[in-house]
Amino acid sequence: MGTAVTSGDVEAAATAIAGQVVRTPSLSSRTLSAITGADVVVKFENQQFTGSFKDRGAANRLAALTPDERARGVIALSAGNHAQGVAHRAAEMGIPATIVMPVTAPFSKVVRTRDLGAQVIQEGQSFAEAATAAERIAADRGLVTVHPYDDPLVIAGQGTVGRELLADHPDLDVILVPTGGGGLLSGICLAAAGSATEIVGVQSRLYSGMVDALSGRPGGPPASRTVADGIAVKAPGALTVPIVRARAADVITVGEEAIERAIALFAEIEKTVAEGAGAVGLAALVEHADRFVGRRVGVVLSGGNIDSRVLASILMRGLVDSGRVVHLRVEVEDSPGKLAPLVTRISELGANLIDLQHGRLFGTTSATRTGIELVIEVRDDDHAESVAAGLRTAGFDLDEM
Repeated sequence: MGTAVTSGDVEAAATAIAGQVVRTPSLSSRTLSAITGADVVVKFENQQFTGSFKDRGAANRLAALTPDERARGVIALSAGNHAQGVAHRAAEMGIPATIVMPVTAPFSKVVRTRDLGAQVIQEGQSFAEAATAAERIAADRGLVTVHPYDDPLVIAGQGTVGRELLADHPDLDVILVPTGGGGLLSGICLAAAGSATEIVGVQSRLYSGMVDALSGRPGGPPASRTVADGIAVKAPGALTVPIVRARAADVITVGEEAIERAIALFAEIEKTVAEGAGAVGLAALVEHADRFVGRRVGVVLSGGNIDSRVLASILMRGLVDSGRVVHLRVEVEDSPGKLAPLVTRISELGANLIDLQHGRLFGTTSATRTGIELVIEVRDDDHAESVAAGLRTAGFDLDEM
């Protein structure tokens, strides 16, 4: 295959990787539709073996290797889903795989990639330094580089996501696609050739490289960290941008708050785990609701590999934002037996006590009194107000929530 990629290449990729990757479900969501005002269909790529769509491009790229290239092995630069996709497919095909990661890569990702059968080499404090190391190692060992997005076979493999989605739901008005380097977006653009379906890429507002490239603007300086780390790419690929431009696909951005809410909605509504990058399509429906209301929208949930601590934090923050977890401060006499009535009253009011801390040193009216910091779970805002009123009625000195 040359550098040009066509819809025919996506068809060929579908044949090449059949049986090697999961044909993931794409299902309508009544509740997400009710929340967003769009008719929502979710493509669950988090159900791939390694938890993301990256299995597809890796499988298609490795299937095209010559016997000599297979014997020499492959190398990839990644600390995330691409690393795991290449490691998994290489192990399945008996191909030696080397993954280069910066020394700052999370331990969990290093261990997971090693467990999938790859040799992990950590060099460099940054991805730029790790990339230099990967180029050197590839040249020294004669390894075949598997690029995460700027490779015709990888693009074609990722395009099978759109091919399956449109086969299941040919009546989609629009498909929302997580976008970093553009491999998935450009592949889906090719898969939708001949279709009237609008393709819209979605990026984190902190990493808008594809938006900048399509508008002819130079990319900005490195941004701060985003929860959508899987698409935190400074600049898109040389191959992907022309494909997206030829399709006249639009690319929009979303903020961190919308991404976090989308992660929480996937967990609470669909009972499924979405990483930040995987949730940006739903985030677009949340943040740009007016654009998609009343339309039948395919949302590509591209992956579910999120750190468990980050997920837990986002879910708790979501409860706070929705008014289901509130913070109260009560001042009581600092003597034995004064805490029990407070805890009992909270229980009687139907609230769940999550956390409690004494605060004797700051903000109390007297050295004989103590502040009690409470974090409680309630049903909704009305329930929170009734709990506060009930505590005041019981004689507790309650600050504002």
